[in-house]
Amino acid sequence: MIGDGRVVALVPARAGSRGIPQKNLRQVGGVSLLERAISIGLDCPEVDRVVVSTDGEDIAAAATSAGAEVIDRPDELSGDDVIVADVVRHVLDELRRGGETARYMVLLEPTAPLRTVDDVSLCVKRLHEEGLDSVATFTNATLNPCRAWKIGADGRPELFLGDSVPWLPRQRLPEAYQLTGHVYAFVLDKLGDETGLLFGETGSVIVDRHRLVDIDDEIELEIADALIRRLG
Repeated sequence: MIGDGRVVALVPARAGSRGIPQKNLRQVGGVSLLERAISIGLDCPEVDRVVVSTDGEDIAAAATSAGAEVIDRPDELSGDDVIVADVVRHVLDELRRGGETARYMVLLEPTAPLRTVDDVSLCVKRLHEEGLDSVATFTNATLNPCRAWKIGADGRPELFLGDSVPWLPRQRLPEAYQLTGHVYAFVLDKLGDETGLLFGETGSVIVDRHRLVDIDDEIELEIADALIRRLG
């Protein structure tokens, strides 16, 4: 809780994954991605409740064992093309039906295992103290958009931003950031029919770019494992 507002942490963890089978149950640093996300929510002093949305029995069992509550995800929200905001709305409906009065929610996707409790706390504090609608974690962009290109059907390259100068030294390029996926925090009653989870009056929390790992394949899983073992 922060102020008089309860905080729910949501860990979305569907069973299907094409890139890595049973991805959410795979381990990095000896702990599953699912358990890492749950433990961050449980350890965050502002979080009152941790719930997992899943369509998988194995994931549900692992989530319960790790100390989270489970909300069953319907089939129509379990495909590859499902928007996470729709999952959030389903969970919110279930929570409200159960009497939950939380004002805030934090989304903790298992695929970002290098998040910290401080990342979550800082997002919640900015959300509450500054009266914002949503906050997310960012880091310096791995590719500055001024150096991005697109390739036409004829194979010819052209600048993605037509007026940019990609040859400038890094120090002279405009500063650019990208979402990390570590944390999204938002006011539940402000969600509406948004497609994304950064909306309304927004805020940011900047995290170290060396913690930017979003796991989609086996190589990224190995990178995360190595980083976690190195960083402890």
